[in-house]
Amino acid sequence: MRVPDPLQVDEGVPAAVEERLAAVLRRRTADAADADPDFASDIADRVAAFALGGGRRLRAEFLWWALRGSGGGTRETPAALGVAAALELIQTCALIHDDVMDGSPLRRGRPSVHVQLDARFGTGERALPCGTFGGAAAVLAGDLALAWADDAFAESVAGLPSASRATGVWRVMRTEMVAGQYLDLRAQVTGDGSADGAARTAVLKTALYSMGHPLALGATLAGAPDGTVRALREAGRSAGLAFQLHDDVRGAFGDPAATGKPVGEDIREGKATYLLAVAGERCAELGDRAGLGLLERITGGARTTEEDVDRALDLLVACGARDRVARRVEELCARGAETVARAGLAREAADRIAHLFATACGLETSAGRTTGPAPEPARATGPATGPGHDTAPAPEPPAPPVPSVPPTLPVLIGEAR
Repeated sequence: MRVPDPLQVDEGVPAAVEERLAAVLRRRTADAADADPDFASDIADRVAAFALGGGRRLRAEFLWWALRGSGGGTRETPAALGVAAALELIQTCALIHDDVMDGSPLRRGRPSVHVQLDARFGTGERALPCGTFGGAAAVLAGDLALAWADDAFAESVAGLPSASRATGVWRVMRTEMVAGQYLDLRAQVTGDGSADGAARTAVLKTALYSMGHPLALGATLAGAPDGTVRALREAGRSAGLAFQLHDDVRGAFGDPAATGKPVGEDIREGKATYLLAVAGERCAELGDRAGLGLLERITGGARTTEEDVDRALDLLVACGARDRVARRVEELCARGAETVARAGLAREAADRIAHLFATACGLETSAGRTTGPAPEPARATGPATGPGHDTAPAPEPPAPPVPSVPPTLPVLIGEAR
């Protein structure tokens, strides 16, 4: 296998990782075809399509710049790209499973994997003990992505001096990711709407998995000292929490064309997000009993109507929760950048990581400093508990077509490049 020039990778980390990911998937889908052609076309090719079909490759970028900032070069480049591809596959697993658990119809602006599978076989209305056929099959698709991720990781670090340390980071990351997903589910049935509980879930489900551990993996592969690895993990914890809080706000108020998800989906699902928890705190401070009642109904398992969603979005603005969370995003992102600056990395790499933090959190950078978040779309701020808006809501965009089967893998690999 050709060893990429790290200087060339510096110029385009996502493209280099996608090339490695495509190579991994060629081998894995060939294995699946040998096992069974129906399994290959229905499940394995769909997993490959998902992995290559979108995403910003942020985890790969964090891993790469931590490696480069810790002195990693040509010798470590093949392993770094392989582990980065493994991170993309574990992300594929997480998103496919998350969509099943949340019942999300869309991901990245396209039908979710479980929706595709139900459309393929016409089973959307046929319930099984664990949901529909599509949901059950998508669980297997996510499991396959996780198996491929572990294979890619093990192959990449085999024989490296840092293999044992890197494996320890990988093992902890997988466990914490599942723990965070479980806490997310648990909060929906226990009604725990506290800010502390929401933050704990966000740290485990997103912050460490998306930023803290990828940074730690990159530094570990380069042989960085434990102090640097710990500092980078903490930096990623702070900035990763900011990333999740920004995602909460974006999911509530952002453009579906940009987020790939319906507006207000977390509210519609009754998720106990940090944003809703802060809204509860603000309503308590303001003595807004009607607002508290609305939030309790949303997170308490009751059926949420579209009117409830609209009222909740207005409440988030009127009570100041959206602004408070936006300020918290700025604070956490700045803390992460400051921690990276003290971690002992090469200056250019530290600056790159700080810029990635700011970009992921919806903040702009100027002269190496983070500034305020980009303004959110305007929203009416009338009484949160009123009858709704005076103006008619914008029409919903047409649903994208549901593919019966994914395109062939060679076409997908060509598009990814």
